[in-house]
Amino acid sequence: MFEGTYTAIITPFDEKGIDYKSFEKLIDSQINGGINGIVFIGTTGEPATMTEEEKKELRKFALEKVAKRVPVIFGTGSNCTLSAVKNSVCAQEEGADGILVVSPYYNKCTQEGLYLHYDAIAKECSLPMIIYNVPGRTGVNILPETAGKIAHSIPSVVGIKEACGNLDQIAKTAKAIEGTQLQLMSGDDKLAVDIARLGGTTLISVASNALPAEFSRLMALARAKEYDKADALMTKYSTFVDLLFSEVNPIPVKYACSLLGLCKNVLRLPLTPMSEAKAKLLREEMQRLQII
Repeated sequence: MFEGTYTAIITPFDEKGIDYKSFEKLIDSQINGGINGIVFIGTTGEPATMTEEEKKELRKFALEKVAKRVPVIFGTGSNCTLSAVKNSVCAQEEGADGILVVSPYYNKCTQEGLYLHYDAIAKECSLPMIIYNVPGRTGVNILPETAGKIAHSIPSVVGIKEACGNLDQIAKTAKAIEGTQLQLMSGDDKLAVDIARLGGTTLISVASNALPAEFSRLMALARAKEYDKADALMTKYSTFVDLLFSEVNPIPVKYACSLLGLCKNVLRLPLTPMSEAKAKLLREEMQRLQII
């Protein structure tokens, strides 16, 4: 359902709040760059430091600005199942095309708890749901057998965004969901082509905030099984991607976008601007690639 490259978009801030003028420019750059869809208020969008009113205002803005040019997906996850249900129902009522639901963080629930969490959301919200496995942030790993159980019994779950970093596990997940409606999606720019080889259909990208055309092409090549060309493109941008994750996301990508004139380099505490030493490396790599 959601194939190609989707940008996990940053939220531009200024000293007063959300910088909607920059946001408008950023959204247009994504769509003009050929991106297949946009994920708002996912991890890269810094939702943990936004108020509920800000999120509601952002969702309204996003839908109006995108204006159905590409699908809009909202992050609705929470470590409280009731809150995740409420967020997801709101997204449906407001007109989103889908939801991205991270596994419950901090609580460290069991695999059965994971299944019941997603089942509870699906019972109240009929939007296509992408579940998000990022154990490095959440402390919980969606195991292949759990993904398979979800795929075979919760039809509104249409994708799993994999950012566990373990290709052996991802291969087992691909096998567990084979033949179902559940698409394998990469949540890791660096592994996008490898995951495509396992049957992955989609990249939910951080790097595409800065380079939408290039990372749209990457997945287009991978989906066409032109893996050699996709590998070559990934090799070209490999150091750039590494530097985007040299500090916690979205610190580096927000700095990169500020160099491109797309936003200010403003984050909300506890996130802080990129250290000068690493910022220098990222800036120099962008100059080498003639991005800036």
